[in-house]
Amino acid sequence: MKKRILTGITTTGTPHIGNYLGAIRPAINMSKKYDESFFFLADYHSIIKNKNSSEIQDSVKSIALAWLSCGLDVKKSYFYRQSDVPEIIELSWILNCITAKGLMNRAHAYKAAVDSNDKDDDKGITMGLFSYPILMAADILIFDSTHVPVGSDQIQHLEMTRDIANRFNHIYKPLLIVPEPIIHDKDNTIPGLDGKKMSKSYGNIIPLLENEKKLRKSIMKIVTNSLEPGIAKDFNDCTIYSLYKSFASNEELLELEDAYSNGIAWSDAKEILFNKINKELSPIRIKYEELKSDNDFINDLLNEGAKKARSIAKNKISQIREVIGIKEIL
Repeated sequence: MKKRILTGITTTGTPHIGNYLGAIRPAINMSKKYDESFFFLADYHSIIKNKNSSEIQDSVKSIALAWLSCGLDVKKSYFYRQSDVPEIIELSWILNCITAKGLMNRAHAYKAAVDSNDKDDDKGITMGLFSYPILMAADILIFDSTHVPVGSDQIQHLEMTRDIANRFNHIYKPLLIVPEPIIHDKDNTIPGLDGKKMSKSYGNIIPLLENEKKLRKSIMKIVTNSLEPGIAKDFNDCTIYSLYKSFASNEELLELEDAYSNGIAWSDAKEILFNKINKELSPIRIKYEELKSDNDFINDLLNEGAKKARSIAKNKISQIREVIGIKEIL
């Protein structure tokens, strides 16, 4: 059986360094180790929280450009919009019909939404939010994915996918592949400007595709303590050092650690970080500038990716229809 890796990319907001280090770079590197890799823009997932149609459209473009600019090889991978593969939505409904409500009641995102309400548990909770893990399961199972890279905050959803696949196989026949998780951020939370996890919702991001001037401005905003130059500094639990570690070699890390011991000024430490990040992002920005105005190229590429993906999805949904009884009357 072929080893297939699948990664979903939520199309909300603009890409940042946290996305690059936590998802884009490791997923692209990982794709080289598997027989086939699937990367999709999860635009149907994005409408669970975002009701601004223009923002979603802009985000689809910027996220697609980020992955392409970072080196995603579309000749070796399947790269497509979720919404261009309707078989995913069909499978989502089928899986809804066999999934226990009790399983969905345990989903972290749903429980957090309920806990944030005072009197009415259901206030502001849509069926999209409630059944999000089922759509995620359909994304994965339609392509017989064998391995799925997930962040530690998503591991529960993949366990639910495994439960749903096993239930389907028990009710009908062993038709769905039960995927294995690859936890890629177990020991690697990317800090933002304030030291908390880098996130658009916290407003503490370092942009991925902005120009050199804006990149430098963001890095210079990293929060540090008030220790003056000449006073030894602790690199443990330091945002500058933590970010530098994701880009630097072991030798470069040792040099920075030595500089901390010798009382490096925070401004100099930030300059070292900027130069290192800028060096890696420079070719990515160049590629981004080349691609960003060519909408026809991006659309053609995604349409071709969807065509390739649908050839697999159509075959799978045909098999599923057969076993559940949705077929021609004999």
